[in-house]
Amino acid sequence: MNEVAAPRLAPPPVPIGTERLTLRHIVTDDLEALRYYQDPEVCRYLPFPPADDAGLADRVAKMTTRLAPSEPDEVLALAVVHDEVMIGDVMLRLRTRTDPRTPPSVAEIGWAFAPSYAGRGFATEAATALVGLAFGHYPLHRLVAHLDPRNERSAALCERLGMTREAHLRRDWPEADGTWTDDVIYGLLREEWHG
Repeated sequence: MNEVAAPRLAPPPVPIGTERLTLRHIVTDDLEALRYYQDPEVCRYLPFPPADDAGLADRVAKMTTRLAPSEPDEVLALAVVHDEVMIGDVMLRLRTRTDPRTPPSVAEIGWAFAPSYAGRGFATEAATALVGLAFGHYPLHRLVAHLDPRNERSAALCERLGMTREAHLRRDWPEADGTWTDDVIYGLLREEWHG
C-alpha cells in the first residue's frame, strides 16, 4: 500500500515590501553584503562560527537555493534590502508536520543583520513581515525561535513580535570550542498573531 505524500506548497509571494524595506530572494551577487557572517560579534550567538571566504561562498550558494520550502527542514532565505542596500537576512525553516500527508505546521524563524544597521528598527520591521508571510502563506499552527539567552537584542525582538518565552534549556547547544550553551525557545501560535 502506497502512502500519499503531502502536496508541494506554492512558492511564497516574494518580493515583500514594507514601509522601508524589501524582502527578496538572495542572489550570488549578495556575497559582499553578507560579509557580516565573517564578523565574530554577529556570529557570537548564531549556531555556527564566523565564516572564512570559502565558507561564506558556500553559505551564499546554499542561501540562493532556498526559495520555496515545502517539506520539513527546507528553508526560505530572504535578503533584507533598505535603499537598494542589503542590510540583513531572515529565514523561515519548516519543521514539524502531523503526518506524511500534511504540510509542515511548525516553523522556525531567524535573522542576522549588519551591525552598522542595528538600532533603527529594521530587524523588527523585517521579522514582522516574515511572521506575516509565515502565517499568511503557509498553513502553520506555530512559529518558534531558538536563542542563546545572552542574546538580549533577539529576545527583545521576539517579544516585540508577540512571541512568548516558553522554555530555557540548560547546556543544550554545542559550541565550536566543545563547550555547551543554553537554548531559549520563544513561540507564537497562529491565534496569537495579530496580522
